[in-house]
Amino acid sequence: MSSARHQLVADAALAVLAEHGSRGLTHRAVDTAAGLPAGSTSYYYRSRAALLSACVERLVERDHEELDGLTAMIAAADREALTDALAGVLRHWLGAGRQRHLARYELTLESVRRPEVAGQLHRSGEELRGRIAEILGGLGAAEPPRQARWLVACIDGILFDNIAGARAGDPIGERELREAVGGLVGAVLGGSSA
Repeated sequence: MSSARHQLVADAALAVLAEHGSRGLTHRAVDTAAGLPAGSTSYYYRSRAALLSACVERLVERDHEELDGLTAMIAAADREALTDALAGVLRHWLGAGRQRHLARYELTLESVRRPEVAGQLHRSGEELRGRIAEILGGLGAAEPPRQARWLVACIDGILFDNIAGARAGDPIGERELREAVGGLVGAVLGGSSA
């Protein structure tokens, strides 16, 4: 993002996606959500495609910010720290970060029909899995890229199930979440869970 105003508009667009779905994403709706005068969003993002691209870019920025924080919490070769950090991030994503993931699901569905969105989501996902692979490598993973891919897939499954899936009305408890993440870490890295 090139400016605070671009970020404001992109964050408002993500909020519109989460609340109203892809069909509700219009320049006018984003202007309203951002509290900006009519026409402001189209000044920054002329087309719907540009607005969708800005949404993906902002999601990626925020994902990297959170991954930076996650990396800082994990000591080398400490599975317990990884488990605690991942459980904390998941708890945040299931609570305050829930809207962002609803927006991500809308963008994922949009990517089925828009190859440019699919390409952006794929590239950003590869970058994030690469960073997770580095963390796992530091913890002694035998095949960090493969193990990162599966860890992320499992985390995505937990998120989807609790945000939009079968458990959306019955959110996972703190203890169960910690145990699930510990099991994932153990499965991915081998040996006993944290």
